[in-house]
Amino acid sequence: MEKAYRIKKNSDFQFIYKKGKSVANRQFVIYTQPNKELDHFRLGISVSKKLGNAVVRNRIKRAIRENFKVHKDDILPMDLIVIARQPAKDMNTLEIQASLEHVLKIAKAFNKRV
Repeated sequence: MEKAYRIKKNSDFQFIYKKGKSVANRQFVIYTQPNKELDHFRLGISVSKKLGNAVVRNRIKRAIRENFKVHKDDILPMDLIVIARQPAKDMNTLEIQASLEHVLKIAKAFNKRV
């Protein structure tokens, strides 16, 4: 995923945590904050060390990024932070994708096309 689509700065994360709205299911929490300046979404991913070692955490992050690459055109222009919860470590990529689609629909982050 290109750099323009990523949230990296701690200050950006803290701003979205404070001002954004959160939605969750069993596997993921998503914070959303509208962003008028950009014409695309930005994504931040947080996977705690409690979920497992680096291999497990990186696998989860890769699956999340892949899901957002697939739905790149369907997501509204906003800042998103995805936080993985404990059950996400036992899921495969397709299950992670289905769970993320579910929580994104709850958060109303998808365009009307979906």
